[in-house]
Amino acid sequence: MRHRKAGLKLNRTSSHRNAMFRNMVTSLFKYERIRTTDTKAKGLRLWADHLITLAKRGDLHARRQALSIIREKDVVHKLFSEVSERFGAMLGGYTRIVKLGRRPGDAALVSMIEFVTSEKSKKKKTKAPKSPAVKKKQVAVEKAKPEKKEEKLIEKIAEEKSAGPEEDIDKKADEMEAAPESPESEGPPSEKDKAEDDMENTEPEK
Repeated sequence: MRHRKAGLKLNRTSSHRNAMFRNMVTSLFKYERIRTTDTKAKGLRLWADHLITLAKRGDLHARRQALSIIREKDVVHKLFSEVSERFGAMLGGYTRIVKLGRRPGDAALVSMIEFVTSEKSKKKKTKAPKSPAVKKKQVAVEKAKPEKKEEKLIEKIAEEKSAGPEEDIDKKADEMEAAPESPESEGPPSEKDKAEDDMENTEPEK
């Protein structure tokens, strides 16, 4: 009986088979999709799912276990840093096998194995295009903003002037009372004024 003997032999020794799958799983995590035969893709899926489970655990022992399988440290770092974003909400089914047909030469079935991304990572917030009416309102609001700022500045200046000390106000009032009343027109007398003065001077004596 073949209890606890899961996996494909692929007409290879165990050392050869493990080395081949280590190389393949390293390439899969590095390039995120590879092309191989259908049988090898089905065996590779088990290795990839196991490594993603280790990366989800995320502790030091899991990282060391992943380093014993994957041959490049950069690939392990990429796996452990991106696993929560890509596969955090998924409980399995991390890979997809797409059959591509038969290989010319030996007519072997060829498939492409790639990672499946979660729906949350696919969804991105896209801003809806703004209607022309909304754009006009925004332009009007932006134009009105500087006017409001100028009005606020004028009000602040008026408040500062009105909030001066009472002594200055009293001094200004005293100066206004002491100052002589100035005539309405400070310029030279006009011709009409001269004519009126002459008429008053030449009034007939009674």
